[in-house]
Amino acid sequence: MSTRFEREIREQPAALARLLAGGRAAVDEAAAAVRRFGPRFVVTAARGSSDNAARYAKYLFGARNRLVVSLGAPSLITLLGAPPALSDALVLGISQSGESPDIVALVEEGRRQGALTIALCNRPESPLGRAAAHVIDLCAGPEQAVAASKSYSAELLALAMLSTAMTASRQRSGAGAGNDDDVDARRALDAIPEAVERTLALATPDALAAAAATVGRADRLLVLGRSFHFATAFELALKIKETTGAMADPYATPDLFHGPLAMVGPGLPAVVVAHTGAAFADARAVLADLASRGAAVVPISDDPALRAAPQGREHALLATAPGVPEWLSPITAIVPGQLLALTLAVARGLDPDQPRGLSKVTRTR
Repeated sequence: MSTRFEREIREQPAALARLLAGGRAAVDEAAAAVRRFGPRFVVTAARGSSDNAARYAKYLFGARNRLVVSLGAPSLITLLGAPPALSDALVLGISQSGESPDIVALVEEGRRQGALTIALCNRPESPLGRAAAHVIDLCAGPEQAVAASKSYSAELLALAMLSTAMTASRQRSGAGAGNDDDVDARRALDAIPEAVERTLALATPDALAAAAATVGRADRLLVLGRSFHFATAFELALKIKETTGAMADPYATPDLFHGPLAMVGPGLPAVVVAHTGAAFADARAVLADLASRGAAVVPISDDPALRAAPQGREHALLATAPGVPEWLSPITAIVPGQLLALTLAVARGLDPDQPRGLSKVTRTR
């Protein structure tokens, strides 16, 4: 069945290429403003998939820009009337629609206090776009499916572009590691649309069918990832919840052993994001532990060796394009996850374009 959700998943390479071509000037302008302002920390304002993009920002700006990132709590303003001190912050609003009043309120409060405010949205003319001092257009084009796909990957890429431009700004002013890192980072960014295209090609019908069969009709499952892929775990879990109604619980892999491990038993499905890099050894150990407990495991990885399970049977591996740096790999890793959510919904006789009780634009206060 052809769905809007699938069409928009497959539009991602073109959407990301548009952002790289059309968004660089706005990104560079915002990065220059960050350099002038010199924020002590970052506060994000987001909900839903955009909040998962903010989780990526927490690791991205922490690892690459040495900035502490706090996921904002809009309710402090809209419900409790107790806004936090934001005058030294970069307040970063992230939203596909830019319509939710609580997100707008946090950005407006930041600007009122003298914080630097930047909005990432697919509609620069939206209330969020008007509230921020700087706006980065996601260039994703109209997104009609309720479950976000191309707007989410565009948010990740826009954040990565901003982080890179902020680092380049420091290098041009005489600090930092030099220009080679900047050139390498920009080349890696420019390669992302093609890497997403390759990842789509790797998600063959047979691979998706095998992964969906491993999950089966389970009404609960685990989704695990660490570091940059903490965001991927949360976003994939959300996609599965939206499209199938199953209770998908996301965790950082170390958190599995602080209580949730008690849920694991024979047949429990677990999707594990295991991209090569600093968190890879941890993910591989978790895969082995889950398999030893009889869990039904689906790795998402750029390492094909993970197809082999310790017990001799094969994992239903969902492959991502090799050669993507770890800090950018959430952009490719979410793609087979999106397609898995789509495949699970169709296998259960559900319409992923009409999730129960949901609409495309959600306005919360």
